[in-house]
Amino acid sequence: MSDERLQDGWYVDERCTNCDVARQLAPGLIAEVEGRSAVLRQPRDRAEQELLHAAAHACPTRSIRPPGGRLDAGQDPFPMVLDDTVHLCGHNSTHTAGANSYLLRRPDGTAMMVDTPRWSDALAARFEKPGAVTDVLLTHRDHAAHGRRYADRFGARLWIHEGDLDTAPDADHVLRGTDPAEIAEGVIAYPLPGHTLGSVLYVADERYCFSGDSFYWSRTAQDIVVAETVTWYSITELADSLARTVDRLRFEWLLPGHGDRQRLPADDMARRLRRLAAHTRELRPRPIDFTAVRW
Repeated sequence: MSDERLQDGWYVDERCTNCDVARQLAPGLIAEVEGRSAVLRQPRDRAEQELLHAAAHACPTRSIRPPGGRLDAGQDPFPMVLDDTVHLCGHNSTHTAGANSYLLRRPDGTAMMVDTPRWSDALAARFEKPGAVTDVLLTHRDHAAHGRRYADRFGARLWIHEGDLDTAPDADHVLRGTDPAEIAEGVIAYPLPGHTLGSVLYVADERYCFSGDSFYWSRTAQDIVVAETVTWYSITELADSLARTVDRLRFEWLLPGHGDRQRLPADDMARRLRRLAAHTRELRPRPIDFTAVRW
C-alpha cells in the first residue's frame, strides 16, 4: 500500500533507511518489513501515540509521519528521561548513520553529551537548559559529526581517541593507547579498538556503559552482541579488546549508538560480557553487510 493511501493514519515514507531507531522507540507499532520500517498498526491510546511521536522526532530521515504528514513540535519528548542521570537526545542525524546520543547528568548539575544528535542551535539550547554541558564524548569516527559544533556552542571540551583523530582533528582531549583513563570523577574511558581503530566506550558511576558501536543489546538474540558484519577495522582486534577489558567493566545500563538499550543487574551484565568475549574470539572477518545485523 502506498504512503499516499496511508496518510489518514501514521505511516513510514520512502526516505526510510532501515536504521532501527523508530523500532527501538515504538516496539509493536513499528517493525521491519521487507528491508524497511513499517507501521504495523495504528495507536490505540495516548501512550501509544506518544511512542510514535518519539519515534518520529528521533528518526534521522523524518520518515515516521503522523496523519496528514506534519509533525507537531509540541509533541517532541526529547531529551527523554531514561532515569535520573541519563537522557536520550533523540533527533538522530543522517551524518552519524542515525546513531543514538545521550546526556549524562553529573552530581554538580552539569552534563556530558555522548555522541551527538543532528545539529540545531535550538536543540543545543534545549540540551543545556537543565545545566551546562561540559564535555562532548565521541565514541568513534562514525559518530564524530557535529561534535565540534556542539562543543563550541556549549563551551565544552571535545574528546576522541587518537585512532579516529582524523575525523575530529581539533579535539580538545585525545585519548591514547589502550589503557583505561578517568576523564572526570566517576567517568572512565576504555579504548576498545575493533569496530574502528579509535573506538572507545565510556562507563559512568559503575552503572552506565555508553558502548558506541562496539556492542549492543539485540532484541532478536535477547543478549549483548557485536555487529560482526559491520566491523570497519578488525573483528580480531575487537576480540582482543573485549578479552582485555570485560573483567574491568561493571555497569547496569547498556547504552549503545546503534541497537537497543537494556538495563540488567550488574552481575548479569558481567556474565553476558564474558560470554560475548568468548564468542567474539571465535568470529572471523566478514564482508560488510548491513542487512545481516541482528537488531
